[in-house]
Amino acid sequence: MQRYAELTGTLCRVLDIVSAICIAAMSFLVVANILMRAVFSRPLTGTMDLVNILMVLAISLGLAHCGLKNGHIAVDFFVERFSDRVRGIIGIMINGTAIIFWGAAVWFMAAYARSMMVSNLLAGTVSIPLYPVIFMAAFGILVLTMVIVIKLFDAVRMAVK
Repeated sequence: MQRYAELTGTLCRVLDIVSAICIAAMSFLVVANILMRAVFSRPLTGTMDLVNILMVLAISLGLAHCGLKNGHIAVDFFVERFSDRVRGIIGIMINGTAIIFWGAAVWFMAAYARSMMVSNLLAGTVSIPLYPVIFMAAFGILVLTMVIVIKLFDAVRMAVK
């Protein structure tokens, strides 16, 4: 389990860096588009398409690192009053449900990306194929699911103590 946790942590850090690069690229594109429009009266073609693609990547690739660092909103007001065993059981139920949900999301996103690949669907203005973006988003959510598996094992350990 230790090697799995290390691999997952490494993947989370790499995807978080890629997510940060996507955010920086979005900022650069928006500023460049504004300057091009203001100075030369010629905005950059396809800025909206590229920003939308980068936004999808920034969010989906950053989720796993957020989950690993517990950076999400958690409401533990009632749960923290229970014993470790009860909290572990609640964690098992929540994380088990989350694995099923996110696992299904990865499955359906990959199937959707495959259908987009077969139909050769392209982004509107810039004519970029969209299926690699959806595959990457599915991969980011797969890594989030891997993080939740770690949290499930932690909850099992807590419930068994």
